Amino acid sequence: MAKKLKVLIAASEVVPFAKTGGLADVTGALSKELKKLGHDIRVIMPFYKETKRRKLAIKDTDETLLIEISDKIVQAKICTATIDKNITVYLIENDDYYGRDELYRTAEGDYPDNAERFIFFSKAVLELTKTVNFKPDIIHCNDWQTGLVPVLLKVNENENPFFANTSVVFTVHNLAYQGLFWHLDMPLTNLPWDVFTPEGIEFYGKINLMKAGMVYSDVINSVSKKYSKEIQTPEFGFGLEGVLAGRAADLYGIINGVDYDEWNPESDKFIKKKYSAKDLSGKEACRTDLFSKFKLKDKKNTPVIGMISRLVDQKGFDLIADKIKDIMKLNIFLVILGTGDEKYHNLFKKIQKEYPDKVGIKLGFDNSLAHKIEAGSNIFLMPSKYEPCGLNQLYSLKYGTIPVVRATGGLDDTIKNFKPKTGKGNGFKFSAYTSNAMLLKIKEAVKVYKSGKDWKQLVSNAMAEDYSWMQSAKEYVKLYNKAMKKKSLETLVTV
Repeated sequence: MAKKLKVLIAASEVVPFAKTGGLADVTGALSKELKKLGHDIRVIMPFYKETKRRKLAIKDTDETLLIEISDKIVQAKICTATIDKNITVYLIENDDYYGRDELYRTAEGDYPDNAERFIFFSKAVLELTKTVNFKPDIIHCNDWQTGLVPVLLKVNENENPFFANTSVVFTVHNLAYQGLFWHLDMPLTNLPWDVFTPEGIEFYGKINLMKAGMVYSDVINSVSKKYSKEIQTPEFGFGLEGVLAGRAADLYGIINGVDYDEWNPESDKFIKKKYSAKDLSGKEACRTDLFSKFKLKDKKNTPVIGMISRLVDQKGFDLIADKIKDIMKLNIFLVILGTGDEKYHNLFKKIQKEYPDKVGIKLGFDNSLAHKIEAGSNIFLMPSKYEPCGLNQLYSLKYGTIPVVRATGGLDDTIKNFKPKTGKGNGFKFSAYTSNAMLLKIKEAVKVYKSGKDWKQLVSNAMAEDYSWMQSAKEYVKLYNKAMKKKSLETLVTV
């Protein structure tokens, strides 16, 4: 019988406690699936003001942590909650650091003390394990906010028998966000300056917490196979491609899964009428509901193109801006939910005024409306410049809403071009990052939609795809075992 692992998942956000993006979905869903496989899973995250607003069942343990930050001792309380009633979540409470309206930033920019906030959190991860006497086989760190954990483990705790059998897996969710801070924050780490080198955590004179995680962890993974290759290139490496190429033997790609408890048209509590691949009649009711929400009047044989996204260049909105007039000339409806750069807010407000009968825009985040867009749309557009994994294309497949994507990262791994002659494929994708290439694929999707029979086959193909988290969780267990094997081999060599 395979060994049951003790795993501590460390992340800056976890569903249902706090969320700004896909990281929270991943950590929340993965913990549940690993638990189903029989492993002892614990989760640790900061206790934010947002978490308190959610009015979840959270307990104060009366336990405290005393963390050394430079020349001062900072205290934090340990609170606990659960995921699915059987996964313990440790919430690190310090209102000076985490009692703020947002997780990482305001409209004016990042919080100026983010280095201290997340250096503190990384230190708290290790201190908590000792305080609650949980000796993890694996500490699974996620993105730059936990990047210092493996450094602290390898440098400060190297001879501590408590961590003798603890390995670290570090997941890169989005390499564009690296946790870069000036070198004068180095004393906050209480680490020796000999880790502040080009071989360590230094990056062009700055501290780089993403690099720290990648250099000092036992194994690294990204959230799709394609992205694990892309980040080793100058185009997608954001200056860290050399570091990743140097660790290529320890770098893996595991596609994120979908929490089908949350995203499934057969059980979705937010949509007008449930439906399945066997009975699609409910999708029409969802379309009618979507039109009602955006105050649009439906027209037969006219596809709805949906988007749920941050309105930023990375998501391909520069391509959309370039061809928006041409897109609107097509016989389509366009509905968009999201928030982001002011230039795109202004663009879509203008387009909505110009095409009030064809365009629905909601600037902001609305989880209920997100579900309605997935269910009521026919086509889902994701022309991203880069996309480590992407989740909405996976949701869309399950809802029979056909993705049109750029062939990058997880979008390329999961979407296969539909070929009417063979009836195979689950969507449409283009390679060149150009507005013309995007427009051609949108036109192709609209043409197939109007064909009727081919579209039914395409929808059937899409809904048959299975990206459940259980498959991905099994891959993570394999990765955990590789990390432990690597550590044991290094220990043997050292001895």
